[in-house]
Amino acid sequence: MTELFWDSQDGGRMELKLFSGRGNLELSERIAKVVGCELGKLTIKNFADGEIFVKFEENIRGADVFVIQSTQPPADNLMELLLIIDAAKRASAQRITAVIPYYGYGRQDKKDEPRVPISAKLVADLLTTAGADRVLTLDLHADQIQGYFNVPLDHLLSTYVIVQHFKNNSILDLSNTVVVAPDVGGTRKARHVGRALGGLPIAIVDKWRPAPNMVEVMNVIGNVEGKEVLIVDDIIDTGGTIANAAKALKERGASRIYCWATHALLSGRAVERVEEAPLDRLYVSDSIPLRRTSYKIEVVSVAELLGEAIVRIHEGRSVSSLFV
Repeated sequence: MTELFWDSQDGGRMELKLFSGRGNLELSERIAKVVGCELGKLTIKNFADGEIFVKFEENIRGADVFVIQSTQPPADNLMELLLIIDAAKRASAQRITAVIPYYGYGRQDKKDEPRVPISAKLVADLLTTAGADRVLTLDLHADQIQGYFNVPLDHLLSTYVIVQHFKNNSILDLSNTVVVAPDVGGTRKARHVGRALGGLPIAIVDKWRPAPNMVEVMNVIGNVEGKEVLIVDDIIDTGGTIANAAKALKERGASRIYCWATHALLSGRAVERVEEAPLDRLYVSDSIPLRRTSYKIEVVSVAELLGEAIVRIHEGRSVSSLFV
């Protein structure tokens, strides 16, 4: 086990301690390998009624503690993270960083109609109240969620992972590729990916939601005829957005259609929709454990990105160079 220490301003030394909840243990183990340490000893179990019990089985007094936990449904994943943070605080950890590969409850990020919560803000308040001193997360649903925190937050983008994967595997003909935003809100991310892949043009799918989890494509802005297409999105939930976007792009002459969606919730008939859609391949990260898989779905790990960020935070080095 590699011991990583950081010299604090007061001359003390903090040992890096890495722990994981049960939300995505496989990713946590991959991150630990990148960091060069083992996951710490942490007991998590359920009482007969389902209530969660948490206990650190090793000394963390004065340590730099990183807790890895995605907060996808069920809500127990979020509750488990809060309990681990609270236990670490009461065990006198020097600093507690919540590493949240998927920030759940982030889709209600504003009050866009009467009598609804801003759940993304509520979760931010819960994390800081529990005792998180810092948050590290990946591909938030909306950038403004960063402003809901009064503690430092590092928002990593999966752009680095996307770019390296497509460049190293020669999947796309980059001389004939268009990066597509599946809605107007995704334009900035699509442009970011396009620039990182060598200045590729972008197109935008104009969609409308008549109700939650329902999507209608209205128009495609940009030229995709005869082009290879890469759709870039942050979440695939029911699969409706990507399936409808792929159909609209195919109808407008796209030759091959690929998609990158960072967080693969894959609820309901999502896998069937992906398989029925004119989509050549769907690439997703391992920020969430896959509920189901398919011959069209390929997982690309974000462990290296998150592990490198953890080491840099621990050592007090810049994380900004990871925001490719």
